[in-house]
Amino acid sequence: MMTRRNYLRSSLLAGGATLMSRLGWAARQEDSKSEGPHEGHQPEPAQAKVKPSRRPYTPVVTPNGATLPWVMKNGVKEFHLTAEPVRREFAPGMLVNCWGYNGQSPGPTIEAVEGDRVRILVTNKLKEHTTIHWHGIFLPNGMDGVGGLLQPQIKPGETFVYEFTLRQHGTHMYHPHADEMVQMAMGMMGFFIIHPKEPPDPPIDRDFCIFPHMWFIEPGTMTPNPAIMLDFNLFTFNSRAFPGTAPLVVRRGDRVRIRMANVSMTSHPLHIHGHRFWVVETDGGQIPKSAWWPETTLNIMPGTTRAVEFTAEYPGDWPFHCHKNHHVMNAMGHEIPNVIGMDQEAVAAKIRALVPGYMAMGSFGMAEHVEHAKHHPGLPNTLPMMTGDGPFGSIEMGGMFTVVKIREGITSYDDPGWYEHPKGTVAWRMGEAAPPEQPHAHHGG
Repeated sequence: MMTRRNYLRSSLLAGGATLMSRLGWAARQEDSKSEGPHEGHQPEPAQAKVKPSRRPYTPVVTPNGATLPWVMKNGVKEFHLTAEPVRREFAPGMLVNCWGYNGQSPGPTIEAVEGDRVRILVTNKLKEHTTIHWHGIFLPNGMDGVGGLLQPQIKPGETFVYEFTLRQHGTHMYHPHADEMVQMAMGMMGFFIIHPKEPPDPPIDRDFCIFPHMWFIEPGTMTPNPAIMLDFNLFTFNSRAFPGTAPLVVRRGDRVRIRMANVSMTSHPLHIHGHRFWVVETDGGQIPKSAWWPETTLNIMPGTTRAVEFTAEYPGDWPFHCHKNHHVMNAMGHEIPNVIGMDQEAVAAKIRALVPGYMAMGSFGMAEHVEHAKHHPGLPNTLPMMTGDGPFGSIEMGGMFTVVKIREGITSYDDPGWYEHPKGTVAWRMGEAAPPEQPHAHHGG
């Protein structure tokens, strides 16, 4: 009989570090089978330490979000989701009336392991019916969540039970298939991550989930208009617009995975600075390692998920954003006339006589808007078009924009502040005697 001790001894003799790693993986799987409550992985707390997971996987991080708790009941992992109205802060100074799950938009991320039996209890607290579709997941037809076709609609106040065994692994999502034009447009979506039974090779240190999404919210109002088809004016990562987006903090040398999912009306070419990533997974499953391909920009089409991986080699604050120019701006209005190159000063002077502080906009480009917005706030509950400050001044980005913060030797995944550039590594103005020191408000770790 092969005892655990004998297995460990044979593993050491046969394979060394690789088999030791797999044994640790198996031990964590045993740890995860506890019959007690499992609280899931919540938003990263203060002093989130860099330490190995006790679970049979590296828990995902949903920036500006959370992971759904579960309890084990007779061998089944049981989750609870509540569809309900949600008031979401897109960025400081702007609140939005969304719909979502468990007080969040997007809803909390579901995490489980291939082979798990899962039960999801879905309670409807909306004022109209709903369902949930488990996008991309292999399951019995009657669990697929298409209202009217595969199940009755979940009426207000009702709770429905979905139960199935997970027969695959990968990046998936959940969303309604009921009044979907309204419900998805209002923010009803969430990730469903199924981890493999075997550890990934190479192992993942940081695993992030991001939903790019688009909205149309009239300036000065709080409720998205779901009837808009193309002319959106707000763009978010996980229902947050820069500068409200959380940074992705990693340690130099970490193996990083970013999972992306899109239920919006158009595609989002997501781009990273300073690194390349390998495309490792589509919504159809994992790509064989021999077929991975390198990119710095990956277009996420509507109705798809993608996963990329890279090693965080170069310290710094590296932008990660949508490369559609309008998608890194806020509160865009598309009906303003084109006045670039026109001299408006005479007209502006007459208007200032009636409206003190008036500034003509757009004669030399929209960068004028940035400083003007700081000193002359616009309509209430409306984000400026370009906003956010960095260590060198205004960051003329908004919307689908965040920063991958790579630091050497950190012991916590808390936000380390702005990167402290080594002397001589910052571009400088021609004619200056030497490269300037960075004007830090606070330093990175």
